[in-house]
Amino acid sequence: MTIEFQVEGMSCQHCVAAVTNAIREHDGAAQVQVDLASGRVAVESAQPADTLKAAIDEAGYTVTAVTSGSAG
Repeated sequence: MTIEFQVEGMSCQHCVAAVTNAIREHDGAAQVQVDLASGRVAVESAQPADTLKAAIDEAGYTVTAVTSGSAG
């Protein structure tokens, strides 16, 4: 399943790495794509959106929107 998060507070490549690592701590096989300019984080994962949102929050970033969709 693809889950898209709108994330505030990311400003550099360190932020991208921190968000990516936080997600991968919960799903090591997750495919993560971060668009730093727009704050969009797309995740291909079997984990529930709430779990991944909590991971991003714990990394110190604010999730302002979550959109879930099917793979493909």
